[in-house]
Amino acid sequence: MRPCYGARVRVQSITLSRGAADAVRRGHPWVYRDQITGDVSGATTGDELSVLEDGKPLARALFDADSPLALRVWTRGEAIDPSLFAKRAASAIAIRSALFSDGRTTAYRLIHGEGDRMPGVVVDLYGDVAVLRLDGAAIASRIEPIVGAIWPLIRDRAKTLLLRRTDRAEGDKTTVVEGPNAPEHIEVTEHGVRFVVDVLRGQKTGAFLDQRENRARVGAMARGKRVLNLFSYAGGFSLHAALGGATRVTSVDIAAAAHATAQASFRASGVDPGKHAFIAADAYAFLDNALRKREQYDLVISDPPSFAPAEKAVPRALAAYKKLHYACVRVLAEGGTFCASSCSSHIGAARFMSTLDDASLGTSALRLAALHGHPEDHPTLAAWPEGAYLKMAVLR
Repeated sequence: MRPCYGARVRVQSITLSRGAADAVRRGHPWVYRDQITGDVSGATTGDELSVLEDGKPLARALFDADSPLALRVWTRGEAIDPSLFAKRAASAIAIRSALFSDGRTTAYRLIHGEGDRMPGVVVDLYGDVAVLRLDGAAIASRIEPIVGAIWPLIRDRAKTLLLRRTDRAEGDKTTVVEGPNAPEHIEVTEHGVRFVVDVLRGQKTGAFLDQRENRARVGAMARGKRVLNLFSYAGGFSLHAALGGATRVTSVDIAAAAHATAQASFRASGVDPGKHAFIAADAYAFLDNALRKREQYDLVISDPPSFAPAEKAVPRALAAYKKLHYACVRVLAEGGTFCASSCSSHIGAARFMSTLDDASLGTSALRLAALHGHPEDHPTLAAWPEGAYLKMAVLR
């Protein structure tokens, strides 16, 4: 049974700093607490606030009393209500219907939060199972109208189950919102490739769907190559590499349980996991050992978790990327390809490139062949650089 939340009809007005107001006008969806110049002492988490500029209405936002990210902007004037949720969700889902109409991909993002102008609302689809994730207490306080808006749209697409994933602060658990009990594992397809997803215990909503196109790119590069996939998690890059004709794929992840899911995906796609290596180890330790043993790889993929969860972590994160990338290049065979990825929104493309320059890598033998970002089902906003969080650099 879903909890019942009362509708908030009181709308308090607040003002912002000049810079914040300008950013909101251009379409940035976030306002931090230190950018608010007006009094918010009477507002509580989940309240709808009217943002003013020079005494005139500028936007409407949901307020979070306990987060440094105090406001998430929803509209320039419309009320933030169930009809708005339904309209925005319908628009987002219609776009995905067109993107994936060929049926070759059955795992993708239906609603991408701020990028679909639904701040904090993420819905991923895995076959006939949809998984909802709400980012922040403000939008979580509106779960009943959010579910009321999106579930009919999902159900109408012949989907049978809606789950909710909560983060560690809320217990890191999966609960059934609508439909029957959830299966432990779900088999889905990605560009026709079958793989297995653990929607109950897997990271995020079960899989990292934003790397789908990059996984396909790796598959296209892999023929005849020795492949090393670091931070391999559930083995998406590894599976595409194996199907692409790699002679041997070595998957390295510190979580041994992730390898079990990866091996299940290999079997689902008709690939013998016994012909490839799955190693439970720290990536840095593995690279040190590989260098000592003079092991080399023709294609190295590095896709670590976010090194910079906050802006204050950026200097440490950049140092970690440099250390990691330097170590990766040491085991890259002559003429090889290095795919380096970052999912840290606080580290833009220019900063990330600074960890892949000649000085950082200790070599002038590599060139940046391509830099890939988010796929179409993970859209962003032109005025929101934080939304362009995903970077995949291909160096040869």
